[in-house]
Amino acid sequence: MTASTRIDFIYLSEEDMIRAGVTDMPACVDCMEEMFGLLYHGDYRMAGPNSDSHGAAISFPENSPFPDMPKPTADRRFMAMPAYLGGSFRTAGMKWYGSNIANRDKGLPRSILTFVLNDADTGAPLAFMSANLLSAYRTGAIPGVGARHLARKDSRIVGVMGPGVMAKTTLAAFIAACPLIDTVKVKGRGQKSLDSFISWLKDTYPQVTTIRIVDTIEEVVRGSDLVTYCNSGAVGDPSTYPMVKREWVSPGTFLAMPALCNIDDTMQAADVRKVVDNTGLYEAWFEELPKPAHVHVPIIGVKFMDMIAEGTMTHAQLEDIGKIVAGEAPGRLNDEEIIIMSVGGMPVEDVAWGTVVYRNAIEKGIGVPLNLWDEPVLR
Repeated sequence: MTASTRIDFIYLSEEDMIRAGVTDMPACVDCMEEMFGLLYHGDYRMAGPNSDSHGAAISFPENSPFPDMPKPTADRRFMAMPAYLGGSFRTAGMKWYGSNIANRDKGLPRSILTFVLNDADTGAPLAFMSANLLSAYRTGAIPGVGARHLARKDSRIVGVMGPGVMAKTTLAAFIAACPLIDTVKVKGRGQKSLDSFISWLKDTYPQVTTIRIVDTIEEVVRGSDLVTYCNSGAVGDPSTYPMVKREWVSPGTFLAMPALCNIDDTMQAADVRKVVDNTGLYEAWFEELPKPAHVHVPIIGVKFMDMIAEGTMTHAQLEDIGKIVAGEAPGRLNDEEIIIMSVGGMPVEDVAWGTVVYRNAIEKGIGVPLNLWDEPVLR
């Protein structure tokens, strides 16, 4: 008996994704924790020579002989982020996006994302998805996994810089991991983004009874149990990246950094634990980039790689959250530890959460069925 050659897949709009549970942050944190266990044990593949690459990007030159070629304005790029993830997922996929910070002037997000999920055996498409929410929630969930293992259990006060989408999802994940949170301090550049963040916070988390707008980065950090920088900004000069100074940081603070960040010499000291979402990701970045690499990728984990290269930090001092999640390294050791975690973003996260959302959609009959072919013309 011949197997059917027909291939169908589903299309999931942003509204479909919401109905299928893409904004369920506690479930997303659980999913990312499972993903980290697979990552630590090696049951995954990403792009690049070491199978740990963030992805492949198209950027544009300052001077082009072609007048219609896009100009290299801030965040102007196209990028593909492919991955395979094993375990209970056993799927492959790729996030594809175009990005331009000028989109905001048109009422659009800076980045516009889609995601294709594929059967890992045949390579056939399973789903084509709207992916802005997928990406936002999986990104925010990573600090939540970090907080679950590395924050103090009695954490109540969160300091946030940059009150955008990333801040909302990171705070949602912090609250999923640390349900006693009742105070949020936030610094932003514009009143519109602050108003949006505060309105969302009041509507979504009424348990947060104290909300303070602060004027300085120091106020974001000082006295906070959990800290996150979720800001955007110019890349190229690490001295301009938002700083963390040791004198601002209280004993026991957990800092999760998914955006531009730098640290002073005292934060570089060995008694400040330095954790990354995947050591291989930063090794791949460091291999690909001119040096110092932090000039080109402003994530703090890239700074850690520069420090290792300079001899101011040893490789053994760099910890992997996957090893901690797998139970093969300790989480928080005591209530006095200061721990800073770098969040770089990986396509295996999109595959993990995309697979869960896809399976929810299939179970609930959500999405538009589409046909690739009944029989392929060429084979």
